[in-house]
Amino acid sequence: MSSMKIINKEAFFKRMEKRLGPVATQNAKKACFRAANLVKNEAQTSIAQGAKTGATSTRYDPKRQHRASAAGEPPASDTGFLVSNITSEVDVSRDEIIGIVRSSAPYSAFLEFGTVRMAARPFMQPALEKNADKIEAIFKKEGIIS
Repeated sequence: MSSMKIINKEAFFKRMEKRLGPVATQNAKKACFRAANLVKNEAQTSIAQGAKTGATSTRYDPKRQHRASAAGEPPASDTGFLVSNITSEVDVSRDEIIGIVRSSAPYSAFLEFGTVRMAARPFMQPALEKNADKIEAIFKKEGIIS
């Protein structure tokens, strides 16, 4: 759902090669990988460990109590399926390096953005926003931005 994409790639890579020499692509891949992992880990943690204040209900198979998240909170984990389906990767093509964080659970978008019957329980965008300063620091450390 969230990704970082470099705009005006040709000019960017020319500047990178001039500043960093042949390691520019390696540094950009490393920065995207670290940034994407930060966002993925934050999203997973917010679901698995964040405090939830929604309604409590009884679930069956196996029987257990479940506390849901309230509107605006990250979703509450019940089976762990959502958390286990959040992944990160770096997509590299000839002129593009993109850090990707993806949630492949079929209901991810409904939780992130809400529906007509349910308020949003965002977990991806807040994870990106919470790590914005750290991501900037990563890109500065790798010499991608100044």
